[in-house]
Amino acid sequence: MRLLRPKLKPLRRKNRMNPLISKLFCSSFCLLLFGVCAFAQSRHSSRTTDLEGTILSVTAWRTDSKTEPLKIENFYLYENGIEQKIKGFSYDPSPSKIVLLVDNSQTLPTDLERLKKATMEFVYEIFDGDQLFILAYDEKAEIVQEWTDDAKKMEASLDTFRKKGNPFLFDALSSTVSEILLPQMPGTRKTAIVLIGDGLDRGSKTPFDKILNELQNQNITVYSLQIPDRTGGAYRRDQPKASAVITQLAEGTGGKIFQLDEAQTAAKFICDELRRNRYLLSYLPINTSTYDARRVFLVADEGIGIRTKNAQPPNVK
Repeated sequence: MRLLRPKLKPLRRKNRMNPLISKLFCSSFCLLLFGVCAFAQSRHSSRTTDLEGTILSVTAWRTDSKTEPLKIENFYLYENGIEQKIKGFSYDPSPSKIVLLVDNSQTLPTDLERLKKATMEFVYEIFDGDQLFILAYDEKAEIVQEWTDDAKKMEASLDTFRKKGNPFLFDALSSTVSEILLPQMPGTRKTAIVLIGDGLDRGSKTPFDKILNELQNQNITVYSLQIPDRTGGAYRRDQPKASAVITQLAEGTGGKIFQLDEAQTAAKFICDELRRNRYLLSYLPINTSTYDARRVFLVADEGIGIRTKNAQPPNVK
């Protein structure tokens, strides 16, 4: 395995066009923009016509027998108990970028074959355009497989799984956000982490609250294939218990928890949900301070199920 290092190169800008081509391009662009704006009214557009202000990634689905598309008027948003005006709501059909973050620490109460099998389930369920990145962690986060949709590459890479050292989970999450997912933004909005572990952290320098805030700030959804807590629910100083870490990561980002032995079901559910049930909601916060943490509460009409993050972190660098 390779140590995770910030070695990604910045995107290069293309050379400027000559003036004549530039004028022709501008004219064509205006016509294209007109068509795009009209198309954006459709639920199959990846953007709404008014995605200004604060954006939420929302998972929404019908629980009744109705077939009409979900609309902006079906939803009601509150921040710190104050109703907010929703400006835009649109279906997001874009591909997903999914990081599989796998605990490889010494005392994790499962074997390597189960970890490999659970990881492989995802490559069988992703849609065209989706990509997976595999990162294993103990006291360091290490790249197992970079972005791919190739099952053979993934299977071969899993031979580097091992069990060693202590789980520095929060540091691994921080590296996942800063070095793997942030370089994919803003072009990629649909990002998720699937944590395969028990939620235990022993020794990270990154505080739990800090990484949870960063995940929420970047609209990254955390799912989990949960393994039983190796500590038996022991009290943890200055951080939640291991099982509570899993719960807070999932509930705080709009994700969902499965058990490790549900890996096949979980992989299908997660990949289907990201492709079929993800929406972008935009609003301009009113009567709230962006410098304070704000609780987010999204309500939908009867017959509609929803999940989204439960807080907006403070806008403080």
